[in-house]
Amino acid sequence: QVQLVESGGELVQAGGSLRLSCAASGRTFSDSAMGWFRQAPGKEREFVATISWVGVTDYADSVKGRFVISRDNAKSTMYLQMSGLKPEDTAVYYCAARRFRGFSKWDYEYDYWGQGTQVTVSS
Repeated sequence: QVQLVESGGELVQAGGSLRLSCAASGRTFSDSAMGWFRQAPGKEREFVATISWVGVTDYADSVKGRFVISRDNAKSTMYLQMSGLKPEDTAVYYCAARRFRGFSKWDYEYDYWGQGTQVTVSS
């Protein structure tokens, strides 16, 4: 079993920056691919970014160039550095972990999920 706890979400003005964190416990973090997803009110959950066990990354087109995903295996923590935030980035952000090392942009390929952290971007 894996426990994931997100933090760092808050209200921020458009153009601002935030860093989300996802602390993992209960499994060898370094062997797991990780991902960030988000869900805005009235919309389906969507892929944001993913990182493999060795740090290979992939991003949704909507965040490419603005968001950076990273991981610190020594701290069993994943991060999402968000800059140039837009009102359309407003959502609950979820971190997720796979039981496999390869990354994925598909939510159904993730085995463990956090409870989410709210990011609100005001215009």
